[in-house]
Amino acid sequence: MGNHSHRRRDLFVVFLTRRVIVWSVALFGLCSCGGDVYGSSSSPTEELVGALMEWNERETLYSAIRGFVGSSWNGSDLYPEPCGWTPIQGVSCDLHDEKWYVSVMNIGSFYDNSLRCAPDANFTHHLFDLKHLSSLSFNNCFFSPQANPVAISGLSWERLAGSLTALEFRSNPGLIGTLPPSFGSLGQLQSLVLLENGLGGNIPFEIGNLGNLKRLVMSESGFEGNIPDSLGRLSNLLILDMSGNKLSGSIPTSLQGLTSLLKLDLSGNSLGGPVPGELANLKSLVLLDLGKNNLTGGLARWIQDMVSLEELVMSHNPNLGGDLKAINWGNVKNLRSLDLTNIGLKGNIPDSMSNLRMLRHLGLGNNSLTGTPPRGLSLLPHIGALYLNGNSLTGQLEFPPEFYAKMRWRFSGEDNPGLCYRFPITTSADAAPHGINPCITAT
Repeated sequence: MGNHSHRRRDLFVVFLTRRVIVWSVALFGLCSCGGDVYGSSSSPTEELVGALMEWNERETLYSAIRGFVGSSWNGSDLYPEPCGWTPIQGVSCDLHDEKWYVSVMNIGSFYDNSLRCAPDANFTHHLFDLKHLSSLSFNNCFFSPQANPVAISGLSWERLAGSLTALEFRSNPGLIGTLPPSFGSLGQLQSLVLLENGLGGNIPFEIGNLGNLKRLVMSESGFEGNIPDSLGRLSNLLILDMSGNKLSGSIPTSLQGLTSLLKLDLSGNSLGGPVPGELANLKSLVLLDLGKNNLTGGLARWIQDMVSLEELVMSHNPNLGGDLKAINWGNVKNLRSLDLTNIGLKGNIPDSMSNLRMLRHLGLGNNSLTGTPPRGLSLLPHIGALYLNGNSLTGQLEFPPEFYAKMRWRFSGEDNPGLCYRFPITTSADAAPHGINPCITAT
């Protein structure tokens, strides 16, 4: 982004330099010419200014914007040089063959003086005539699915295939319907963000054709059906977020092809079946969130092979099941957050979890764990939250008093009737673990 800003600043310097030349030529003509300076049908000033931005490009931009902000918007009066000395907030330009062309359009409530969308905002064909458009974003532009439902299917997206690298729709509840298969023709696309919209239906198989894609976010919408196997072809993908939808079926094994992936978030869907072991091939993965689904098959042992993981969330898959002792937790030493809340765990908490020296958050609540929690959990140097509530843990906690005083409400051990803490710890009530009874010893 820094290189682009430098380029645009340099181009603006060129623009100012050209205007100085224009003024100099005009003044020279007025002072030195003996004839009529208006004798020519096309003055030097008009020729130079006309070279800055083609008339067709300018009018196409105005017409495209009017479709979103309202027909009363008069761009030619407000912004006679939209790529020069009267820039439009949210619009940027680049030079091609010594002419300005629109490269970026941000429509909606991005800034205080942004181009705000009208209640009847809609697409016009002019948008797809901007042949150098590389980035297009809509934020809170299409408000109401009842008063003004807007669909993106049936539009001429393929006409932007040679230029568009980023496409974003954020917080547009009035954006309805399904994704068009023509999105798959946007071969230059590197970022596709569809967040909190009214979109739904199945995800087109053609999305797997976007081989240059690095970020794919399709979250908090109404997408349903299976995750297409074709997504496994997106080998350059760094972020895949499909959380908060209605996706069903199993997690496709083809996702093992996402060898560059750093973040995989499929949480908040209705995915079922076991977690495929092929995900262990994602050797660069830093975040894996599969929470709030219907997964089964136990806590996969291959987790211990994902040594790059820093955050693992499997919570709220109540039928997943598994035993913590089946995993060598010392292998995933980079883990900072581990949430296994409400997944049907059984057995004891192994001592090997005390080897997670980078851990800051550990959630083991609402399972069927038994035995006494190992003292080592309280000695983890970075631990900031530990949740053991809602299990069948028993015995006397051997955590030091300083741990309770530091953690306070961030340590939860209630709803373990057989669990108690050593008493007395201290005269301060704040140092006692909340929801756990003191141990009673016979006198």
